[in-house]
Amino acid sequence: MSPSPSPPRRSPAPDPDSVPAPRAGLAVGHGPVHRAERPLQPREFALPESEVAAARSWSVHGERRPRAARRASSVAVVRDGPDGVETLLRYRAGPTPLGTVAFPGGSLDAADEDDCTWFGPTPAHWSRVLGAGDHRVARRHLAGAVRELFEETGILLAGPDQHAVVTNPGGGEWMEARVALDRQDITLPELANRRGIGLRTDLLRAIGRWHSPHFSHRRFDTQYFAVAVPHGQDTSLLEGKGRWSAWTPVRQVLAGRDSTALGDAIGREDTVGRVLGQLTVPAVELLLERMAAAGTTVEFLMDLTIRGSVPEFTPDLQGRPEGPDGGRFSLSVDLPGGRWARP
Repeated sequence: MSPSPSPPRRSPAPDPDSVPAPRAGLAVGHGPVHRAERPLQPREFALPESEVAAARSWSVHGERRPRAARRASSVAVVRDGPDGVETLLRYRAGPTPLGTVAFPGGSLDAADEDDCTWFGPTPAHWSRVLGAGDHRVARRHLAGAVRELFEETGILLAGPDQHAVVTNPGGGEWMEARVALDRQDITLPELANRRGIGLRTDLLRAIGRWHSPHFSHRRFDTQYFAVAVPHGQDTSLLEGKGRWSAWTPVRQVLAGRDSTALGDAIGREDTVGRVLGQLTVPAVELLLERMAAAGTTVEFLMDLTIRGSVPEFTPDLQGRPEGPDGGRFSLSVDLPGGRWARP
């Protein structure tokens, strides 16, 4: 790196809605914490059909500079069920970097960093955990996670103080607020300030940062979080927009991962006849495995304790456009051992 000129020049502010593609490395590790490195363990995943054309173009015409990734947040909601941990999965129409079957989530809004009451770790602390490098970016990821979760499910991680959350915020006037948020008629900070509530960011657990593959035409830089469904709250589809969402026993989903049971149950044209790996992105499949390995919701959330900053991943394209396998492509992710590498 060349030395900075003297006197230093003021650089233009970066666009907060996009980030450059990672330079290298599929698993970037655990931030500033120094520990003995574990050997990386590769895992292979199916390539969704919606990505095949982009993968073929990338392979045929040679690697190019990846498109900028839009920042996003996604939240895995969990609860205890009779067969172990259950999670809320939802259907997303059309090609999306989060997967056709995914956790609640979406891209960030500029207004997510506006001022409102904040309970839990400071944005500066979250910045270190998320490896964001900027407390404003961290604030947007946390507020974006709360907003997307509320819009899509009716679960609102907010309350009048640091010990409480609002009760039954899914329907009635709260549904009107969800619709207004989705239409961008109001921002989450505005809603919180009007209602006299603050964001309960202490309820969220950071999981990992996932970049969309370099060849993808639409790319996200997604921070994944997890949360237990708060007491006194339940889920509901967004009025006029939600299409399918269900509490799903994780072990049951994984037991049938090679069948089309989940896709057939959703019943959409782009889900029927498809197995789990064709419906989800690697981050979702890996998190389902970690949930299944935990006996309870508490055990799963405790297993997410981060020392330093979250691990960072970018799936790599494997395969050729032509060959004995008929031009089959797949995604490969190098996992840093330990919890992420559990089968």
